[in-house]
Amino acid sequence: MTSEKIRVGIVGASPHRGWGLRAHVPALRILPGYDVTAVGTSKRASAEEAARRFGVPHAFTDARELASHPEVDLVVITVKVPTHFDLVQAALDAGKHVYCEWPLTQTTTEAEQLLHLAQRAGVRHAVGLQARFSPAVQYARDLVADGRVGRVTSVNVYSARGKGAAAEIPGWMAYTFDRVNAAGTLEVGAGHTLDAMAFVAGNVTELSSSLAIQRTEYTVDTGHEAIKVTTPDQIVINATLDGGATAAVHIHDAKLSGPRTRIEIAGTEGDLAILSSGPAAEEGVQIGALAVHGSPGPGSPLEELPIPRHYLGPPANTEVINVARFYAKLADDIHTGSHHVPDFHDGLRVHRLLDAVRLSAETGRRQSVHP
Repeated sequence: MTSEKIRVGIVGASPHRGWGLRAHVPALRILPGYDVTAVGTSKRASAEEAARRFGVPHAFTDARELASHPEVDLVVITVKVPTHFDLVQAALDAGKHVYCEWPLTQTTTEAEQLLHLAQRAGVRHAVGLQARFSPAVQYARDLVADGRVGRVTSVNVYSARGKGAAAEIPGWMAYTFDRVNAAGTLEVGAGHTLDAMAFVAGNVTELSSSLAIQRTEYTVDTGHEAIKVTTPDQIVINATLDGGATAAVHIHDAKLSGPRTRIEIAGTEGDLAILSSGPAAEEGVQIGALAVHGSPGPGSPLEELPIPRHYLGPPANTEVINVARFYAKLADDIHTGSHHVPDFHDGLRVHRLLDAVRLSAETGRRQSVHP
């Protein structure tokens, strides 16, 4: 890079809706180490509108042109999963750093290929498992590492999202109910939640699982056509973690009331719990505000533990804060060669974990999980 600031091109920075608009653009705006210099969408009019709205000098409809531009150092991919592979490959071919939203790809094979290409390109690669950068998740991780609960003996996870609770869904959401697109409850809800659990308490080494589709049909509000659901909305997992602890996990969508997340960690010397505590609880652990609770002693109820200020990062709303903290650490990685953010290795590990969940549900057999 020839600039002290990291110059960013965002593929998928729609001016009207989407995760790029909701989280990435505002996160980058509050960080002094970044400049958004380019945006890209599939249509010229929307790309130019996005450039005007965000005050960005360059607009593109071709991802390869965006990635090749000399004023782009980091390419950010914030579009639908089926296009991730080609767009990440374009960034890597141009020799640019790349940050791809989760899920990394549609398949584990594609994730393996992108990891190989990224290693060959010699650039920084990051995948958007941003729940790791929740202040509550990072504080809980440090408490566990410091021995607050002693040896972890069990983890119980319950995550219920509100997505799909109504019979009618917006048109932009319809593609997530088709398993081919790899953007359903298993990939998104479970992917983020399982990664956060592993980040705090340890990686899954083996598991058994069951998957179910309980809401089999929805009506799309644009045109009112009915669609069939082919991706599970109920995920139940019994797992063993690499420290020997057992984990019981239930993740589901279509929660009609009280959507929430709870990750409870029990140990030989105490308990901790990560709880949804405010806005965006219905969207899951990677977006919603979270709190940490702990037990002061045997037999005592859990009490909220104030999160120290140094975990909180720049002031931002719940949709932005985790992404902003991710970007801050990514800047450190790019400038110093450190390794703070989840990369394609981590993305591949989660893809393999989800493969084991699918295979166990299909075969009825417990599966080992390969790192």
